[in-house]
Amino acid sequence: MTPQAQPRLVLRITAAVAIALSVFQLYGAGIQPLGLFFQRPIHLGFILVLTFLIFPVWGQNKPRGALGWAIDLPLIACGVLVGAWLPMNIDTIANQIIPRQIDVTVGIITTIVVLEAARRAVGLGMTIIGAVFVLYALAGSRGELPFLADWLPGILNHRGYSIERLASQLTLGAEGIFGLPMGVAATFIFVFVLFGAFLEVTGAGKFFIDLAYAATGRQRGGPAKAAVIASAGMGSISGSAIANVVTTGAFTIPLMKRLGYRPAQAGGIEAAASTGGQIMPPLMGAGAFLMSEFTRVPYIDIVLVSIFPAVLYFGAVYLLVHIAAVKQGMTGLPSEELPRVRQVLAEGWHFLLPLVALTWLLIAGYSPMRVGFYAILAVVGAAAARALWTFAAGGPTAAGFVALCRAGVEKTLQALELGARNAVAVSMACAVAGIIVGVVGLTGLGLKFSAMMLAFSGGNLFLALILVLLASLILGLGLPVTAAYIVLIILVGPALTSEFGVPLLIAHLVVFWYSQDSNVTPPVALAGFAGAAIAGSKPMETSVQAWKYAKGLYLIPMFMVYNESIILGGPLPLVLWNGIIAIIALTAFAAALEGFLWAPMPLWQRLAIVPGTVAIFWPDIGIEAAGAALILVVLALNWRAGKSWTHPALSGRAET
Repeated sequence: MTPQAQPRLVLRITAAVAIALSVFQLYGAGIQPLGLFFQRPIHLGFILVLTFLIFPVWGQNKPRGALGWAIDLPLIACGVLVGAWLPMNIDTIANQIIPRQIDVTVGIITTIVVLEAARRAVGLGMTIIGAVFVLYALAGSRGELPFLADWLPGILNHRGYSIERLASQLTLGAEGIFGLPMGVAATFIFVFVLFGAFLEVTGAGKFFIDLAYAATGRQRGGPAKAAVIASAGMGSISGSAIANVVTTGAFTIPLMKRLGYRPAQAGGIEAAASTGGQIMPPLMGAGAFLMSEFTRVPYIDIVLVSIFPAVLYFGAVYLLVHIAAVKQGMTGLPSEELPRVRQVLAEGWHFLLPLVALTWLLIAGYSPMRVGFYAILAVVGAAAARALWTFAAGGPTAAGFVALCRAGVEKTLQALELGARNAVAVSMACAVAGIIVGVVGLTGLGLKFSAMMLAFSGGNLFLALILVLLASLILGLGLPVTAAYIVLIILVGPALTSEFGVPLLIAHLVVFWYSQDSNVTPPVALAGFAGAAIAGSKPMETSVQAWKYAKGLYLIPMFMVYNESIILGGPLPLVLWNGIIAIIALTAFAAALEGFLWAPMPLWQRLAIVPGTVAIFWPDIGIEAAGAALILVVLALNWRAGKSWTHPALSGRAET
């Protein structure tokens, strides 16, 4: 059942709860910060109530009915209980040595309700993973379910725990459901999701898309290049690759098809570009905030070191798009069909002010939560000032002013509701991630997983990275990006840092980047499927195209590992060298993949590029230089061939 198909009373109650949650979050972000055992439980309580209101028990496409309400109303009441219990009993719980039975009972209810809410908001995969971790904690000779110990391999075996011990671990401290993932969801993530909602409601999305079209539309493959640029601007605002596809793709995919791109190609380009939005500073979806908390690296530092890798990724997608356009003999759109840069900026320049304010406040050292609060105020202020200016210029009247104020209030309430709705899935993913964190801490599973990873890879870092990549792909079949990142970093992060010597920040960046690949990698590529739906193409064919255009997701993290200075810094000549060879490697890879750069590339040139690219990733400056030299020679030969090559379609038009 879509939100519009639900009864009007339910929609109004849902809107009221969502707006109340957003107001509560703004209060905590900008007026009166709250303690973690107030902020996190209350946030989760609101999210649980919203989840059971938005997602009926039988699914969104079926009416709830009397039986559905008989199931959902108690669950909504449990959501209220979860949000209120810790704040109301915090003094008693903090001062007791042995938990009261009532606290354990509420803990069991909390865990069950969180798993059911995650099933509805995130998907069955997340719930199954959370349930498996709960069962793992209860297995073992002294556990509640000792018979399960027979199913565990020797290295995974442990003593086992009782339901009381597990419930206490998960719900009565800061190591379970109310731990770090929920803390980040209830603070940084929510306020920036709300910031994105205000940008969307006030029309910033259309401004960024129009600006991208105005800048690139006249070039070959202009709409595809506009899709890349618009997705870079919109991706981190939306917080979801799929949401990015359906918003920017609604404009870019039809134009790409009209220009000559195949439907699957158009959908794949949009999916690859939209996925890149999740790694694009300053917001980077939810990942940068989680990374900052996990690594204790300031948020602004993570943003700064992520700029160049993100530019490399979008540069690779942009180059692949350009090559495809040249190979197919495309031309740009007529100028009369495109918006003018000056006109677009004149109508929407005020949308740049909140982003400038956001960047300045981050550099000035304000906390991300407070920055998000002021950024929201900046959006509201800029939109209101623009509306008042337009109103004053058009001949103000009393009735017009009342209508203007009413429209402003409606848009504000709409943004508050939209922000809360958009935060439901990521908050539920973080709640289940808290279960995983709690069980890993209780059982020592992280150390055991590290030992398994070391054994399977034989101590080889490259093989370990391949294992991480495969694990991210498997997790991505059932988990959203943020959830996959949290689960992976809990399990493989310690091994990458302690056993393989990968610096902490680079380990997190690698896992975060690899977690994105589930959006574009068949057989389950959700961003690719969304692009296929808009393009009218086959989902699997579109996903293969998305996978091809998003290859930077695999190469760039590996380059970070073997060339640490590109992230951690170092002598300026070394940093510049690593930046240059990274650009050379990605250019060569794109050319070899498409068999084209300035002209068609013979097979021997494509094969020659492969060892050169491998050499550039080798952690030895002499081998890197040899690889770069080989690639430059091959590309120079292709450039020379391109001086005399013209696409047959274009040469035919010229003769005509």
